[in-house]
Parts: sequence; structure tokens; C-alpha cells
Amino acid sequence: MTLTDFLMHTEQKKPLDTPDIYAFMNRASDEARRITFALNNIYHTPDEIRALMSQLFGKEVDESFRVFPPFYTDFGKNITIGKNVFINACCHFQDHGGVTLGDGCLIGHNVVFATLNHGIAPEERASMKPAPIQLGKNVWIGSNSTILQGVTIGDNAIVAAGSVVTKDVLANTIVGGVPARYIRSIEQGNR
Repeated sequence: MTLTDFLMHTEQKKPLDTPDIYAFMNRASDEARRITFALNNIYHTPDEIRALMSQLFGKEVDESFRVFPPFYTDFGKNITIGKNVFINACCHFQDHGGVTLGDGCLIGHNVVFATLNHGIAPEERASMKPAPIQLGKNVWIGSNSTILQGVTIGDNAIVAAGSVVTKDVLANTIVGGVPARYIRSIEQGNR
């Protein structure tokens, strides 16, 4: 299986449950760990960090992108980052299903993006089901939040610290809690 084959498979939200998929995921995980260990274990300049992140993602990141290591991922090749994105320390990206962060996103400490889920029935638990997470422009995710598979968060939205987001978030709104619920709209003058 190639990266292109895998990405097409996950884009169609097909289960990840065959020996060739598992073998590919193991190889990709080894590469991601090698790069993240290099990123997380010694000091790097911002340019060095962006070079390592580009290698991890398999595509160039914008020069405006900033991340404070440590950064964790078990795949890395299905992350897309816009311009002027900031990711704070200790974030975890389970990106097999795809994680997209639009321009201007701010990601707080210890945020988790989880794009895989398992079946409820015991006989289906070994099979993983991918679904993408997509953040629009200028989204702010508060520290210690978890964004679950298949969630889309609209432009300018805010996720309060410590939230678990299980369903889509409308643009220009604030959500919070476990599970995250609507708190209020962001008015034009409050942007």
C-alpha cells in the first residue's frame, strides 16, 4: 500500500482493517516517531522546526507556521496547516483520517485531535474507522480540549478549554463543556 492509496481509502471513510493497511500504518508510525523524537528532544530554531514539520507532513509548511514542541502524532502525513497557525506545546494529532487547520488557527496546550474510532460491538473493536477533522479560519481551541473524528469547526469559532467536541461547531460561536455545547455567538464587534 502506498501513501496515496491509504489517503484515498481514508477519504472514503473505509475501515482500516486489513493486513496491508496495518503494515502500512506501522511503517508510517515508525517514520512519524523518528521525526517527532528528533523534534521533541533537543532545541531547534523556528526554521529547523518548520523543516522537521514539513518532513513529518510530507509537504512544505508556510513560513508563518509556529509550533512549540513537544508535538505528537502517530502518522503525520494527513495534516494540512494554513498560514499564521500556532500550535502550543504537548498537542496530539491522530491524523489518519485527516486534520485540516485553516489560516489563523490557534491551538492551546494539550489539545487532542482524534480522527479514528472503533466499533461498539466487541467483534468490531479491532477495526478502526477514520473521519476527518476540519477547522475553518481563525478558530481558537482552548487548552486540554479534545476534538473527535468527523467534526467540522466553522470560521472564527472558539472551543473553551477542557471541552470534548463530538459534533460540528457553527462559525462565529463559542462552545464548551463535555460534551461541548453552544454557549453564545460571537458578535461582529467582539471579533
